[in-house]
Amino acid sequence: MMSTTDLGALAESLRSAQELRSPIAPLTTAHPQMTEEDAYEIQWMNAANALRSGHRVVGYKIGLTSREAQKHFQVFKPDYGHLFEEMAVGCGGATPREKLIQPKIEGEIAFVLGRDLQGPGVTAADVLRSIDFVVGSLEIIDSRIENWKIKAADTIADNGSSALFVLGPQRRSIQGLDLATIGMALSQNGEVMVTASGAAVMGNPVNAVVVLANELGTRNIGLRAGQVILSGSLGGMITVAKGDSYTAEFLSLGRVDVSFT
Repeated sequence: MMSTTDLGALAESLRSAQELRSPIAPLTTAHPQMTEEDAYEIQWMNAANALRSGHRVVGYKIGLTSREAQKHFQVFKPDYGHLFEEMAVGCGGATPREKLIQPKIEGEIAFVLGRDLQGPGVTAADVLRSIDFVVGSLEIIDSRIENWKIKAADTIADNGSSALFVLGPQRRSIQGLDLATIGMALSQNGEVMVTASGAAVMGNPVNAVVVLANELGTRNIGLRAGQVILSGSLGGMITVAKGDSYTAEFLSLGRVDVSFT
């Protein structure tokens, strides 16, 4: 494992990139020996710094949930990042493009928990019992790494390349929902750009939450009632442009909108 000094310096470089909105070279270029464990230590250092600064964790995002993404990054399980309160954008809202560096957008099925969930040993049945409701969502991802030239360790350290998220207004009980067959169409300015279904996320998005809960459990961290879980992208992402609007329409979960000024 890398030294605490080196990990701290890399965490600071990511914080600075975020504050200045100026991307940096890939961490793995200067530190090709960086492991997944190193990358998560960097992420958790920055999460702890945010908590000390008064920010509040409202949930987690899950990434690298498709076979294609895992093959591309040469990993065998999803990664995760923290969601903070200020990342939430209201459905139908507008956000300044200038607040972001090189954003992209994707459609996801999201869960809000009704009860705590603590790993290790969490099963799909445990996840199903813990979910209060299901909503459609948009995740706006961003990278503090220049030109998105990332390896798995880069995105993990960079809080899963997170930025903002939007939850749809239509809340559905998970009872009777076949998450794998929920279809989605993601549009830019009214033109459909991406179509996909819930099966793209590890066969069923619940499986991604199982991995998340058990990974957090290795740090003795639990998922808490009321937290939001973004379960992973259903399909391809779209580069965000100033002045454009984006809509994800989900079977059974309705419509989610956001625009950029």
